[in-house]
This record gives sequence, C-alpha cells and structure tokens, in this order.
Amino acid sequence: MSQTTCIRGVDWLVGWDGRQHVYLRNSDLVFKGPDIIFVGDRYVDCVDIELSGKDRLIIPGLVDIHAHPTTEPIRKGITDETLSPGFWHSSLYEHLPVFDPVDDQGRLACLKVALAELLLSGVTTLVDLSSPFEGWAETLLDSGIRSFVAPSFRDARWFTTNGHSLEYDWDYEAGKKAFRKAQKIVEHVKNHPSGRLSAVVSPSQVDTCSEELLRDSHALARDHNLSWTIHAAQSVTEFHEMQRRHGMTSIQWLDSIDVLDERSVIAHGIFLDHHPWLHWTSQQDLKLLSDRGATIAHCPTVFSRRGIALNTFGAYLDNGVRMSIGTDTYPHNMLDECRTAVIVARIIGQSVTDVDCVDVFNAATVGGANALNRDDIGRLAVGCKADFSIIDLTSSSMRPVREPLRSLITVAGNRPVKDVFTHGEQVVSNGTVLNIDLELELTRLHAAQANMLNVVSKRDWKNRSDQELAPLMLKTVESI
Repeated sequence: MSQTTCIRGVDWLVGWDGRQHVYLRNSDLVFKGPDIIFVGDRYVDCVDIELSGKDRLIIPGLVDIHAHPTTEPIRKGITDETLSPGFWHSSLYEHLPVFDPVDDQGRLACLKVALAELLLSGVTTLVDLSSPFEGWAETLLDSGIRSFVAPSFRDARWFTTNGHSLEYDWDYEAGKKAFRKAQKIVEHVKNHPSGRLSAVVSPSQVDTCSEELLRDSHALARDHNLSWTIHAAQSVTEFHEMQRRHGMTSIQWLDSIDVLDERSVIAHGIFLDHHPWLHWTSQQDLKLLSDRGATIAHCPTVFSRRGIALNTFGAYLDNGVRMSIGTDTYPHNMLDECRTAVIVARIIGQSVTDVDCVDVFNAATVGGANALNRDDIGRLAVGCKADFSIIDLTSSSMRPVREPLRSLITVAGNRPVKDVFTHGEQVVSNGTVLNIDLELELTRLHAAQANMLNVVSKRDWKNRSDQELAPLMLKTVESI
C-alpha cells in the first residue's frame, strides 16, 4: 500500500486554482504514492509521514520541454564563445558536429551529469532529444525524473567545406530506417508501467527532413496522441535555405504541409519573418503559430551566448503564441534559463514591461505541461502528480522573504533548492541527488571530453585543433 505523506504548514506554496498559479500561505500538501490528494488548510486525516513546511517554499516541478543531455555537458568550456562568422556565429554548423562525444560511454556520462543538474534546479519532467543508444531509457528511469524520450531522426546531415556555405548529404533510406527505429522506441515507452516514461516524436530539423518524413512522423504523433517537436527558425542560414527551396519561411512551409498544429512544439522559433536581422518583406509567422496553437520551446541561454535572441518573449505572448522553456545547453539549469529569459526579453524589448517573471514561470511549468498534453504536471492541485521542489527560505539568497518566487527566479536560482520529489518519490535530499553519483559522473565526463578533443582536427573541415576553434581565455604559461 502507498504511504500518505503530509508536508505540514508550508509557509509559501504555489498552488493551482484551476486557472492560474496562486500563493497559499501556511498550507498543507498531502500526497499518496504518486498523486496529490490534498492542498490547502489543515489536513485532518491520518498520515504515515509528516514533514514540516516551516521556512519553506514549495513550487510545482519544472517542465524542461527541450534538452540534449547526451551531448551538451561535454562542451562546457569549449563552445561558450566560439566564433563562426560565415554562419552569423551560430554554433550549429562548424562546432557542434566537431565537439561531440566519441562513444556511448561519453554520452552516458553527459546524460547523468545533465540529469543531476536538472534535478538540482527543480526540474521533474524532461523532454530528451537524443540519438538512441544502449541504456538511454534505463538511465532516465533510474534517475527518478519524469521523462519523455524524443529519439531523433532525419534524412540529411549538414556539413561545410569552407566555413560559410552549408551543404546537405541526403540519404532518404537512412532517414526511413532511423524513423522506424524511433517509432519502435516511441511505441514501446508511451504507456510505460512506471508512469514516468513516455515519448515525443522528434524529427531533427526542418531543413534536414523531407516532406514525406515530416508528414509520416506527424501522423505517428497524431495516432498515438503524442506531441511532435522539430528544430525550426533557429538560424539565419536556415531561414535563407528554406526561402531558396520553397519561397517561404520554415513556419510557413510546416503549415503548408499540414504539420503545424496544437501538438507541434517548435524549437526555437527565433528567426521568424518579423525578426530584425532578416529585414524580410512579410510578417505572417507569429499569427500562424498562434492560429495553429503551436508551442515555442524557448531556450534563451544557448542563443544569448551567441548574441542571438527571440524578438521578443512578450511579443510572442501578445500575439497569442504558446510558450515553454527548455535548457538546450550546459548547465542544465532551468532556473537560470528562466532568469535569462526575463532579462533578455526586457533588453531586446527595451522595456521592463516586455515580460513578467510570472509569464516565464508559467512557461516553465504549465506551458511545458500543456505542450505535452498533460494537465497533471506543472501545477500543484488535487489529482496532479506529486512532482514538486522544496525551497529553503532561510537561504541567504532568499532573504528577506517578501516575494519568494520572484526572488527564486531573479536572485537565488538553484542555490536554495533543498528537496525534489517526482511521482511521489524523493530524488533530491538536502541538496544532494539521490540516484546519481555526480562526482563519479563528472570524473567520467572529464575523461570523455579528453577523448573527444583528441579527434577534433579529424572532424573539422579545415583540420583545426580544439585550441584553434575554442582558444583559452588567457595565455598559458607552463611552470618549469
């Protein structure tokens, strides 16, 4: 029999009133097994476990709608400031194919480090866009996080031979094979008995997939009532390539082939036809996204490092576009992403009124949940899953305590995250991840990065070393 746990007298609890998040003061949160059975004034029935909510803020588990945890952690200290002038300084085309794990052991170390970072920043649900490998789903399950596997597939890989023109190596049979493999994974996990594992259908990029592959994959998502996600409008290079091929933007083309709808999650949706870098002649994309009910997976950190930004978070909301938040890079810290989203939006919008913290918090919780067609995560109410984080209000980063949620986003970040529960099970205790040996995995990641750096020159179009592609900040002087 499942035990009943009551967190008694929570100082601040972000509850859900059926329409929006609200602050509840001195309330009880009660869950039995994976489900919340009570939120509100004093719970009077018997419980098996009682915990104190004094000096605590409880928030719903954050929903990371877009991440690449099997590749990104290995790039720490490498792609922070890399230059790619031929591609508007996007790192997609010259750097990501070069700085990539060399084997499954490297991918596994990346994954475990990223999962630990996510849990420590209050993430309880993850959409993992990865290429499938042995042990992938098992590792996600073992971590305790709620996972949506999104095995990637495509018809073409991109490459450059000169650093300024992008070419595509098309192999439609390989694309179909990868799609069939992804389909088997999706069908196997979508109703997993754990209750914590499901799937999202994930063609890789709008410019590397044929119309047939996109239509077939979208039909798979529709048939199984799953979300469908794709990278689109993520670079200036892609924008002009799609104009060259189809005479329309990526968003318009997706709409023209009937794959843009309420189950579509567009990552990253930056270079729409209104973006000032494009100086384009139409402004249709925002309305299309709104009319079709699609969701943007906004990942501000990785793009802001390259001087690239959504224009703007507030403008998308004002046009009725659904927004969610993802990590997409190291560190996998959702609270950092929320803070960056707020700051960048206000700078690009040139006004503090462009976006409020609550808008970004909504995107990181119910926005992601709605994109996954889930009304039982991303919020705390009776009938929802017991996915939540406990924030220590005695932490110096949270004091004085007047507006705790805004302080968490704008000041504290992940520092005061004390405990995290997913599906009613504790996965972080007193700031320590319970199911991952983070120190061990960091050691393994260090070794995996060294292995990767040994082959960089063989992968680069110009045979450049890692020091040439990503030089150190300072001159290095060796001691004699």
